[in-house]
Amino acid sequence: MTTCPEEIIRFMDDYLDGDLNPEDEAVLKGYLESCSDCRKMYHELTKTIALVQSASHIQAPASFVQKTMERLPKEKKRGSAQRWFRQHPFVTAAALFILMMSAALFTSFNEDQQFAFTKQPNLQVEGETVIVPEGMVVDGDLTIRNGDLRVEGELNGDVTIVNGQYMASSGVITGEIEEIDQIFEWLWYGIKEVSKDAAAIFSSGDNEDQ
Repeated sequence: MTTCPEEIIRFMDDYLDGDLNPEDEAVLKGYLESCSDCRKMYHELTKTIALVQSASHIQAPASFVQKTMERLPKEKKRGSAQRWFRQHPFVTAAALFILMMSAALFTSFNEDQQFAFTKQPNLQVEGETVIVPEGMVVDGDLTIRNGDLRVEGELNGDVTIVNGQYMASSGVITGEIEEIDQIFEWLWYGIKEVSKDAAAIFSSGDNEDQ
């Protein structure tokens, strides 16, 4: 259960949507510096958004659902199986969603080789390498897909590199660096981020019911 004030959570949503005014943005950044829980929540939100943006164009194979259903074990007592599915709709939906998400992410990792990165001020690009130039400061998280990163200045935020690498350099990164360059790491990263987002939604719903 999150301990972050509702106002700060609202500021996070508006900031990530690009709708937060400068005064409230200053309040948000000041609060994130003093609250580790809210800072962690903000980082998880930015990672989830980066995942959704990088996989927004993905579609599971047309026959994936049909083939998956055909491979499910046959239940001898059909009535019992139908009753179980009716009694556990969320578990059933979550299982199918994870299967489809895994297939989509697998297809994306193997077929999508397009270079992409989070647009931030003061960044430079050489070929498929994103560069933070010497003497420059970049504020905000950075996600790079199918490319490399070289930091000669300062980057204040977390870095996620998918199918690429962080090249040794003299710059400074104040956040965490995560490199995802194997298919199972990519699948686990995607499922983990979606699961965290879903857990937060259900937790919020439970709190409202109470």
